[in-house]
Amino acid sequence: MGTYFDERYPALDAPKLMIKVIFGTDSIRHPLTGIGRYNYELAKCLKKSAEIEELLFLNGRHIATQLPSITETTSVHSGLKEMVQKSRVASEIYRISAPWLKSRALKPYKDHIYHSPNFYLPPSVENCVATFHDLSVFTWPQCHPKERVRYMEKELLLTIKRASVLITDSEYTRQELAAYFNYPLSRVFTARLASSGDFYPRSASIVNRKISSLGLVADKYTLFTGSIEPRKNITTLLDAYERIPIQLRLEYPLVITGFKGWDSDVLHQRFEKANREGWLRYLGYTPSEMLPYLFSGAKAFIFPSLYEGFGLPVLEAMASGTPVVCSNSSSLPEVVGECALMNEPLDVEGFTRSIIKSIEDISWREQAITNGLLRAKLFSWEACAEETLNAYRQV
Repeated sequence: MGTYFDERYPALDAPKLMIKVIFGTDSIRHPLTGIGRYNYELAKCLKKSAEIEELLFLNGRHIATQLPSITETTSVHSGLKEMVQKSRVASEIYRISAPWLKSRALKPYKDHIYHSPNFYLPPSVENCVATFHDLSVFTWPQCHPKERVRYMEKELLLTIKRASVLITDSEYTRQELAAYFNYPLSRVFTARLASSGDFYPRSASIVNRKISSLGLVADKYTLFTGSIEPRKNITTLLDAYERIPIQLRLEYPLVITGFKGWDSDVLHQRFEKANREGWLRYLGYTPSEMLPYLFSGAKAFIFPSLYEGFGLPVLEAMASGTPVVCSNSSSLPEVVGECALMNEPLDVEGFTRSIIKSIEDISWREQAITNGLLRAKLFSWEACAEETLNAYRQV
């Protein structure tokens, strides 16, 4: 297995500059989403950089010197977000007003770079960077509510025009973005994500003390985590699991954890039926402090997603010493390398065979665990921060 971070941009050899940065933190609120985790971990690493002369934080329309804690919530922001999701009129009002409020807050800081880690850039900001996590609203619009697609398409097209440079989570998304928008590849930089230090192998006794309250036993279940929504391809997961012999299903039930997302009522009906039959447990939202134990205790992690801009859960599984079965779509092969069993996203029979192999094939499991742990070590938030700084240098 070769070194993963083998791509280097010419500007890495450029003289180091002292940089002033304003970093957006709207996504840092409890409970953390994947983007929220990226915001939080990257900001912590940027704070340690000797190359950044000043690091400030923009939350809503307020600039602060301190990074918000994960437990903080912004009720006004959350309320507006809920309105945006439910009302087309509110969506348009928010889409127009919120960016201008940010622009007003940023106006006195013309010598700073503004980095929005969550897609959107406000108008009239000269030196600005945005992170594009994926292009799913453009390439998989059927997997999102129409209101979300309408809102994000308008805003992201504006971001494309406003950005000095763009950052993506994976090389796959970097290439996809440049091709889709006919955007100069030299102005798109990859800053790969990492798992947090909370994800590592744990003994069965330690795991059991944590997960026994959920009615689970270490090494006696498989796991899926993610929002319950079409893009995660949970229908294929259920179809594949139903084809596993019933005794094996009952011995290793499928545990699903994640928010109830858009267009998921039929899936929840299937969850209830499978739960009655004894081969599935749906935990709903699980506190972030419980997730490392669920990952470490799982016999295998199964992730058949149709599309990912990165695919952080598969990296967290490998870091936890858990074998991975996933789709071969989008950025996932870039993350797992040759350490996982991969299938076409809609290949139900292929997923059934892979799930059974991940449970029963002891030799493959041992190799997958060893290789997965080595692979996970190739990703770090320090490397993500360094690649982000490289984008800042271009601005």
